[in-house]
Amino acid sequence: MVDTRGINVWCAAGKKTFSAEEVAYQVKSAKLDQVVAHRELLLPQLAASGVAARELKKLCGFRGRFGPIAAAMLPEFLKNGKADERMRTVTFSLTERAALIPLEICMLWKRLLAAAIVLFVLSGISPQIFSLEAARSRGLILLLATLGAITAGAVLTPLLLPWIPFRQFWLKGTVTGSITAMLFLLGIQPAVNGPEKLAIFLFITTCAAYLAMNFTGSTPFTSLSGVEKELRRGLPVQIGAAALALLIWLAGPFIP
Repeated sequence: MVDTRGINVWCAAGKKTFSAEEVAYQVKSAKLDQVVAHRELLLPQLAASGVAARELKKLCGFRGRFGPIAAAMLPEFLKNGKADERMRTVTFSLTERAALIPLEICMLWKRLLAAAIVLFVLSGISPQIFSLEAARSRGLILLLATLGAITAGAVLTPLLLPWIPFRQFWLKGTVTGSITAMLFLLGIQPAVNGPEKLAIFLFITTCAAYLAMNFTGSTPFTSLSGVEKELRRGLPVQIGAAALALLIWLAGPFIP
């Protein structure tokens, strides 16, 4: 069994942790040539980008053969002896996209807890140095804004993925984030001043765009080079927008 360090086969192949060298290493470690008479390995099809079958033969003496996309198709594949077009086609349906959402949200709870503490402290900064009442009221607004950003980036973006304009995920997240931010501001507009509204808009939009990028490795919409290109373009914009949002939010109480 190849150790992908907890990464799915597709991403592991792209990152070369599921490669011909890794497969050959495991074959030799298990002394597989002494256990079986044949010299053929059935490999996950999504590992094809990282495993060169010809190289595998040279490294361990076993010929690599790529199976179907899904493990559930293995019985049919073994029965027929080959993969048809359906077995080689990657899908990303609404159900498959929705299945990613709970995992994404579960992975956020620790960061959300840390963010709630930081937001509480920052929101309390005021002309009186620190106001507990401001920390409570403004901190709650930012916490709700954070939940809105999570909804936009980790829920709405994957669900609406094919219909949101742009190809890059951070731009898709920017679209859902900006719409969510405007709706959020409509609901709380009496509670914040002009600069704070701008800060909240930037905050929700930026967080949603960042969270949307987490799905780049879970879809057939992009490639390894595409992910790298997206990170180079998206992260600087997100970091700059987040820093600007923070500065405006801190300055909010000092602006009449």
